Amino acid sequence: MSEDQTTDFGYQRVAWGEKARRVRDVFDSVADRYDLMNDLMSGGMHRLWKRFTLALTGLRPGERALDVAGGTGDLAAGLARQVGARGRVILSDINAAMLERGRDRLTDNGVFGNVDYVQADAQRLPFRSESFHCVTIGFGLRNVTDKPAALASMFRVLKPGGQLLVLEFSRPTVPGLKPLYDAYSFGVLPRIGKWVAHDEASYRYLAESIRMHPPQEQLLEMMRAAGLEGCRYHNLSGGIVALHRGYKF
Repeated sequence: MSEDQTTDFGYQRVAWGEKARRVRDVFDSVADRYDLMNDLMSGGMHRLWKRFTLALTGLRPGERALDVAGGTGDLAAGLARQVGARGRVILSDINAAMLERGRDRLTDNGVFGNVDYVQADAQRLPFRSESFHCVTIGFGLRNVTDKPAALASMFRVLKPGGQLLVLEFSRPTVPGLKPLYDAYSFGVLPRIGKWVAHDEASYRYLAESIRMHPPQEQLLEMMRAAGLEGCRYHNLSGGIVALHRGYKF
């Protein structure tokens, strides 16, 4: 990557190597209130989106799963229940504050013994090839600088027959929903961030990052380019969120 290459940070253009630092600063700032803000911003819907994701993992007791950019551990907790005591789940996140929050939260909720925590960059996962039966990433891909590299890295660590599940904000598909969603995202969401998390700027970035993320069909093609097969997606809540799936055959 050339030194003058730029990428998006919300609606701004920043140096390629600067985005990761800025994203880290955002999540350092919001880690303590992250779960509360998720509930407030989505009206609790994020729990249903994650439940739908977990229902499609196909995991069985004794298998291994990886949750990339797993934050405070919602998906990892569900994966741990699915693989059971004989299985193994790794919760990874590039941000130390979010990873610590996730470890504390899962431990407090009695989820331990079959979960490990690894600080890792989604673009360069430090795991052996063909290690996991399922890989998930929930609301993390849009914050990654090099999304094709992250998809390729997640593909690499999947076992043959394994599945990648990408849960992410996307493009509304219901007529008339987009203007309402935009008004909420740029009018209400930053104010909630200011009042609850005392950080309006970080939540403005999060709203902008959703708009800059590849829409449904584009992300589908990116997954295919990474080597995944049988790719498809499910629009949730009128396309506000989409769950993309693909396999390694």
